[in-house]
Amino acid sequence: MRNFKFTLAYDGTDFHGWQVQPDRLTIQGALADGLRRITGESVMPQGSGRTDAGVHALGQVASCAIASSIPAANLMVALNDVLPAAIRVLHIEEAPAEFHARKSARGKSYQFRIFRGDICPPFLARYVYHHPYPLDEQAMVAAAAEIVGERDFTSLAAVDPERREDDGARSNVRTVFCSQWQRAGDESIYTVRGSGFLHHMVRNLVGMFVLIGKGSLRATDIARILQARNRSANPGATAPASGLYLVSVEY
Repeated sequence: MRNFKFTLAYDGTDFHGWQVQPDRLTIQGALADGLRRITGESVMPQGSGRTDAGVHALGQVASCAIASSIPAANLMVALNDVLPAAIRVLHIEEAPAEFHARKSARGKSYQFRIFRGDICPPFLARYVYHHPYPLDEQAMVAAAAEIVGERDFTSLAAVDPERREDDGARSNVRTVFCSQWQRAGDESIYTVRGSGFLHHMVRNLVGMFVLIGKGSLRATDIARILQARNRSANPGATAPASGLYLVSVEY
């Protein structure tokens, strides 16, 4: 058996997230099906985290062991021939037997894109959150720095009957290494890098920052929200999945 590390990019718009589901198109299911068609083996590749329906990836990582002797380069070509056009394998390499895409991860980076223009071009609509209304972007820039460090982010996690942390940890404590907003043309882009992220954490962060941009919250409210350790303490809506990208995974 050879353990493989796959680096993937995908447009998540038409998929029901990463995790395989009965009778639904998912990224994990499509990758497993592609591997079965090429190697004849029934394997279930494990991702670095479970991106939600509609979320995109520029550098998702998956791993699985297969018995086939096909070279990695040939496997990448074959997979890209059989996978849906919205999923591309960017790189495949053999990894040590102990490598696991989720368990071995040490950090992740995400971006969230908000299109600020009055009219969102139709070719961008699937890939951004359109918010043409006034926002104090400097207030959002200042607020982003308030979450850097080790924190309990329960107030920014989805309220789920199942614990769906993307890094598999039981605690809701995470370390955010970098959190910043920047303007790029008609877009406000939020970039966050951390040790791991809770389910909906990035989208809930964006929702909170948008309220700060509207003046409904202040940066000084962030400490209170986090200290409450309750999602109801954060009045921000969960931002749409269309604007969110898993950029990279660190090992």
